[in-house]
Amino acid sequence: MNVIVVTDRAQASHGLTATIRAAVDGGARCVLLREKDLPAATRRGLADELRAILAPAGGRLIVAGPDPLGGDAVHLSAADPVAPSLPLVGRSCHNEAELARLTTEDYVTISPVFRTRSKPGYDRELGLSGLRALLGRTVATVFALGGIETGAAARACVSAGAAGVAVMGAVMRAPDPAALVAELVTA
Repeated sequence: MNVIVVTDRAQASHGLTATIRAAVDGGARCVLLREKDLPAATRRGLADELRAILAPAGGRLIVAGPDPLGGDAVHLSAADPVAPSLPLVGRSCHNEAELARLTTEDYVTISPVFRTRSKPGYDRELGLSGLRALLGRTVATVFALGGIETGAAARACVSAGAAGVAVMGAVMRAPDPAALVAELVTA
């Protein structure tokens, strides 16, 4: 299964780089660097460090926001302007109106599928039926996001039609990130 590991250093129980290293050991080949609150130079250094972790496994780093920080892949929020011309562009979407604004994005995340501990203010979850409905509104490759903490939840999202899943909190908080990612990848 296609799994995008989304970073959140505040939740990374083993430290961010150690958690990402373990996730890559578990089979992650795509990491989405968030950490938007860091100063630009610090964030660029972190991007370089994560790329070095991913490179031996043939992995890819995607950077949240319009600046790829020296790379070639970005993930935009629903409100960000039109996607830059890069080899890989993703966008966060939460409803039909946001999906209707897609232009040249290569993939989207649709969220929150399930209630998520990472963003407790989201009272509304789409559920699998909501995910299915939104999948029918786009031709973009879709990754389900939000509250996916087990292989069973990941399988349910793929059975609903998603190409894969994006997971943040469950991997960041996992006692064994490698084992959790391996479970998600093999699901």
